[in-house]
Amino acid sequence: MTQPWPELDPVIHAQARLRVMVALSTLGPKDQLTFPRLQQLLDMTAGNLSTHLRKLEEAGYVEITKTHERRTPVTYVALTPLGRRAFEAYTEGLRALLGPRGEPP
Repeated sequence: MTQPWPELDPVIHAQARLRVMVALSTLGPKDQLTFPRLQQLLDMTAGNLSTHLRKLEEAGYVEITKTHERRTPVTYVALTPLGRRAFEAYTEGLRALLGPRGEPP
């Protein structure tokens, strides 16, 4: 009997959100990116990125912080601890899905 197929998190599985999670996962636990920098890295429109960030924020995977530097509004995006764990579980599920499938222990 083979092992069951791993469940992949549907919030992360969408291509654009997966790209966001990959980019943010490269940061340290306390680090964050500005919205424009993330937009530039992912080559996404502001509207598209906002839509996907909202979905990730609703799931508790990212944290959005809006502030001002001098008189300029700045938006920061960071991966939450829950988001980091969800991304690790997602990548483990992918590895299991793509790896050899043998008999369960």
